[in-house]
Amino acid sequence: MSVRHPLFARLYPLMARAMERGGMAERRQALLTGLTGEVIEVGAGDGHNFAHYPPTVTHVVAVEPEPRLRALAEGAATRAPVPVKVVDGLAEHLPVEDSSADAVVVSLVLCSVRDQHTALREFRRVLKPGGQFRFLEHVRADTLGLARVQRALDATVWPRIAGGCHTGRDTVTTIERSGFAIEHLDRFRFPDARTPTSFHVLGTAVARH
Repeated sequence: MSVRHPLFARLYPLMARAMERGGMAERRQALLTGLTGEVIEVGAGDGHNFAHYPPTVTHVVAVEPEPRLRALAEGAATRAPVPVKVVDGLAEHLPVEDSSADAVVVSLVLCSVRDQHTALREFRRVLKPGGQFRFLEHVRADTLGLARVQRALDATVWPRIAGGCHTGRDTVTTIERSGFAIEHLDRFRFPDARTPTSFHVLGTAVARH
């Protein structure tokens, strides 16, 4: 199930560290605050979230398909404040049993999955009744001009250089159309400048039944 993006896998840890210093660490903290029990983190990357998990989390299964990033995540797991098991797998086909997670967590992942609807259906499958879906994603711009720039980037160079990432997906709408009810949503820009990649959301959703 591995997905190989060798250039991106080398660049991402450098970008992630810069983002952490620029304020993303606080957003990751907010993403994970209040979580309890068994958590599945999808698209764990190099494990930057691990340090922010609260002690109320009993175990994290961290799914990462890119081999180089997965190896880095395994190293980060040894330093995490909670037990973390790093495994190979895709968002669209999680190696996890039905109704086994108290929460599913993604950060900067739904921009790059091949099929958002399939991934979100998997998240619903593995969540326990009442379980939470926590997401931190960059999304479509709020102006037509920048949205057009995003579409141009996504149709040409951006996915090739950024590990399959798409800058302009309407992820919030897709989450709602995939059977989730959003309970909390914070829209923000990171960095604060208005660029094609600066529009972000941080939210919590639960599956509708």
